[in-house]
Amino acid sequence: MQKRLFEFDTATALEQLDVIDGVHHFATRVHPGWDILGNANGGYLMALVGRAVSMATGRPDHVTITAHYLAPCPAGDARITVTPVRAGRRFATTTASLFLDDANGGAKEIIRVLATVGDLTTDPGGPSAMQRSMPEIAPFDECLLMSDTSVNDFAHIHGRLATRGQPEDIAFRTGSPSGRATMRGWFAFADDRPIDSAALLLASDAFPPAVFNLSLPAAWVPTVELTVHVRAIPAPGPVACFFDTRFVQNGLLEEDGEMWDTNGVLVAQSRQLALAPRG
Repeated sequence: MQKRLFEFDTATALEQLDVIDGVHHFATRVHPGWDILGNANGGYLMALVGRAVSMATGRPDHVTITAHYLAPCPAGDARITVTPVRAGRRFATTTASLFLDDANGGAKEIIRVLATVGDLTTDPGGPSAMQRSMPEIAPFDECLLMSDTSVNDFAHIHGRLATRGQPEDIAFRTGSPSGRATMRGWFAFADDRPIDSAALLLASDAFPPAVFNLSLPAAWVPTVELTVHVRAIPAPGPVACFFDTRFVQNGLLEEDGEMWDTNGVLVAQSRQLALAPRG
């Protein structure tokens, strides 16, 4: 039986080229439709580079990955380089960069990454201590499909996803922001692709910014830096997502995120530094 090809897998497909002086080179394409106002979503770009890191190391799960975003990224042909730093029994660490080809035969570096990867299916684990459980969120069916809201007019990525937002948290789209910089909802794919650890990198940046609930303009919020920690492999089903911002200062904001699976297990955490939206 032919394996089903999902949109996310097509949009993060890679061609492995040479390994030169230990550096792995990949050809790829930044696909349209995974963008905000024509610029590729930061979580999508992280997932694209993250896939190259996993291919180069043979380790699927990003225990920690930090990306610095150097320039906006429209759709187009690109290449990725992955440079191994260290490989141990449990983790491997690399640096990686994505370069977007230009019309003159050159390339611009778009994002630079430092990642430590492992395999959570064989990880020995260790002691656990939870200070709190999964925050409250409305059931999946009571949240509103993002692709049915005005958010989709500029956040084209929601056409690829089945993300749902808690009604009071996405009421900003009708001019009624909640006044609290919080965004809650459920992450899923429109084509029912299972959510693995690679998809969690996308989920970390797949919701409207929480600051839209502070009466700030619903405009592009460029990511400066994004860090994601994958803590566990998700159980089947959608992933509950919680994002909040505490500080908007000097034109910059931070957004902290948590992602929990259907069993109430924390599967990822994120922190993003971004430019505040301007009208």
